[in-house]
Amino acid sequence: MDLKLEVLVLPVSDVDRAKAFYQGVGFRLDADHVTDENYRVVHLTPPGSPCSILIGTGVTTALPGSVRGLHLVVSDIEKARAELVGRGIEVGDIFHDTSEMFHRCTGEARVTGLDPQRRDYCSYASFSDPDGNEWVLQEVPSRASQAES
Repeated sequence: MDLKLEVLVLPVSDVDRAKAFYQGVGFRLDADHVTDENYRVVHLTPPGSPCSILIGTGVTTALPGSVRGLHLVVSDIEKARAELVGRGIEVGDIFHDTSEMFHRCTGEARVTGLDPQRRDYCSYASFSDPDGNEWVLQEVPSRASQAES
C-alpha cells in the first residue's frame, strides 16, 4: 500500500498576503478557487516537490502561524538560502545541531554554520511566512548526485 503525502494545510490570517509570499518563495500556483466569502482554497506547490500546500478561508480551524518545522530538502543549502534571500525572503543563518541528526526545534544545541562534515540531513536554515508558520531548509547533498544519475 502506498501512502503518498500530497497536501499540507497551513493556517493563515490573510490569504492574499500568504499567496503572494509563497509565490515569492517560488511555489507554483496550482489553484485559487473561491466559492463565497467563507470558503476559498489556494493550492501551491514548492518547485520540484510532489507535495503541495493548501491555504485559504474556511479550510482549517488551526491558529494562523501555528505550524512549525516543515522541511524543504535542498542539495546545496548555501545556494538555496542565497536564492531565497535574493527573492526578498528573510532567512536565518545556516546552522547545524550538535546532536548530529535532525535539529531540535527548540533551538537547543544549535551551532551557527554548516555541518563540519557537510553530511546529509545535518545543515539547516529557517524562515517563516507572514503568519509565523516555520519552514526549515535541510541540506541533503547526496540528492544532487542522485539527480545527476
